[in-house]
Amino acid sequence: MNDHLALTLAGETLWLLADKALYWPARRALLIADAHFGKAAAYRRLGQPVPHGTTAGNLQRLDALLQRYPCEQLIFLGDFLHARESRAPATLATLAEWRTRHAGLHLVLIRGNHDRRAGDPPLELGIDTVAEPLEMGPFALQHEPTPHPTRYVLAGHVHPVFHLSGRGRQRLRLPCFCLDQTVGLLPAFGQFTGGFAVDAQPGRTLYVVGDGGVWPVAGAQRAADQRNGVKEGG
Repeated sequence: MNDHLALTLAGETLWLLADKALYWPARRALLIADAHFGKAAAYRRLGQPVPHGTTAGNLQRLDALLQRYPCEQLIFLGDFLHARESRAPATLATLAEWRTRHAGLHLVLIRGNHDRRAGDPPLELGIDTVAEPLEMGPFALQHEPTPHPTRYVLAGHVHPVFHLSGRGRQRLRLPCFCLDQTVGLLPAFGQFTGGFAVDAQPGRTLYVVGDGGVWPVAGAQRAADQRNGVKEGG
């Protein structure tokens, strides 16, 4: 199973992961965007009938990634908590229990628009919270996909998805990594987050995730890869 795809971007090897995350082997860092922990709890506070257990499910997926990929740091590209209503006791208790299991892991949150509304995570979670951009090597790690003057941007916020078309009227909507010339978008990690459709165009490379794999979008232009400095690996 093609559960990750390695590529070279801005001179660094990065792995695009099937579970909607990015691994940077040289920094032993896992990057995720838009977890939106507690979103379901916030909707229930508003009287909406949404499922329980989404935060626990997202953390179980995160546990599996941390077990599979050697990590010293976990970087959230914004929108850790969904809203102030997400600070429900059950949600915070679940996050605290997860943090206890990973006490030695360095956690960093780059504030996103939802974080500004929800407030910084509780201090007991031990998360270093910073404003964007966080400059690391050749990358500017951000929430908003705004170009940086000197670095390639890795960002979230948009929740990119791509619609694959089949025979007849068949259409499949899949989360994707969207790499433009100066900005790369990660798919939303959270399971209850929705998505914004992006399309294939010159200067852009798309990789969809689904069925436990990462797949380049058919028909993506090789010239666009060269302009982006992207080289596919195994």
